[in-house]
Amino acid sequence: MVAVSLCWEPWADQDLGLPDYATSGAAGADLRANFPQDARDGITVAPGARALVPTGLRLAIPDGYEVQLRPRSGLALKHGMTLANTPGTIDADYRGPLGVIVINLGDAAFHIEHGARIAQMVLAPIIFAEFAVVDTLPGTVRGAGGFGSTGHG
Repeated sequence: MVAVSLCWEPWADQDLGLPDYATSGAAGADLRANFPQDARDGITVAPGARALVPTGLRLAIPDGYEVQLRPRSGLALKHGMTLANTPGTIDADYRGPLGVIVINLGDAAFHIEHGARIAQMVLAPIIFAEFAVVDTLPGTVRGAGGFGSTGHG
């Protein structure tokens, strides 16, 4: 297990608790919408609109790791609510507020209540690459075939 340090924003509702894993086999810990006192009614996201939802948290991620923000499948299926930049990456050297960029791809406005589970975060190791310029690349069966080149389905 790897420790991720968290601290609350001064205005955050700490009664909502820290991110947590819903089941023992869950890969992602649920993040909750945590609105400032003057916005505890939440927000409504119109179809096609985006919003930055605060979590009331800041993170210190260990070197060599990132936190990935991912949509919650139930919100995506039932309401069309997903993340605009999925997966979103939180770098180990970032110490600012943790916010979640949501987008409503559904047909109806969606209300995000204070305390609602809005995303999940996954801690993932980073493998750093060493980049090298070469004159040619080794060949493969696929070659330069791109979008749709491997068939249908």
